[in-house]
Amino acid sequence: AAIDASFINKSGKKTEGLGWFYNGSVSQAQQGLEASLLALIDLKLNTAFAYDVRQTIDQEDKTRIEVYAEQEVELTPQLLEQGIQYLVADAYYSKEKFITPVVKAKLKLIGKLRTDADLLWLYEGEYSGVGRPKKYDGKVYFEKELHRFEQVGSLQEGLDIYSKTVYSKKFKCAIKVVMLRQTSDKQVSRVLLYSTDTELDAMTIIEYYKARFQIEFLFRDAKQHTGLTHCQSRKKEAIHTHLNASLSALNLLELEDQQLKGGNDETVISITSWKRKKFNQHLMEKLF
Repeated sequence: AAIDASFINKSGKKTEGLGWFYNGSVSQAQQGLEASLLALIDLKLNTAFAYDVRQTIDQEDKTRIEVYAEQEVELTPQLLEQGIQYLVADAYYSKEKFITPVVKAKLKLIGKLRTDADLLWLYEGEYSGVGRPKKYDGKVYFEKELHRFEQVGSLQEGLDIYSKTVYSKKFKCAIKVVMLRQTSDKQVSRVLLYSTDTELDAMTIIEYYKARFQIEFLFRDAKQHTGLTHCQSRKKEAIHTHLNASLSALNLLELEDQQLKGGNDETVISITSWKRKKFNQHLMEKLF
């Protein structure tokens, strides 16, 4: 499963839930609405299906990250019944107020860290026999202590993968960190991924996080083709219905495309072509 939120333009001043939300298209906060989406990702088909979408409504006693966590926790029993154990989210959701409720609900989280994340080495030495056993072995310095990571392999030339189980002071738990280290022209850059499942291998963490981007295509296609941003109502109940109807229509198109092709392998779907086909079918029915 994957979770993300998307900005929705909305004119007027009386719409319920109207507020300032981050708009990734312009990289700044703007006044409008926001839709929080939980999607299921089919790794074999390499596509996502909308599962639950809700309008983000600010609450006086809760932060927005707590509102997102509340949505996830509420739906977790349904996900677990379907055998879904992992939730993937981008760097924004890497906050203790989101991670703690999700982990407590028995889901395992995969996400992204800041490149300067405050982490601690777990002590791997022997117990001295005196006093309280030592838990930690100092702060993690990624470049100075590269030798303490386990080198897993490389994705391509110059892009190496390192992994290690460490302790996150921010999340207050042990996590499996995967570092993608890029070296080019004497410059070094890195990306840090993590999982609360410390037994999960590094390549699977990378694969799952990469699959997260399928949720972005859901937002794109729904906005461009199934009217996600076209609701003119000011009531939150009507907006909620509209958001779910828009993404449900997209789900049905993807399922029909899959059935028509008659396979369970990865394919490319053109929503534009499907929309034209459906319009022409509707027009022919009207004519005849």
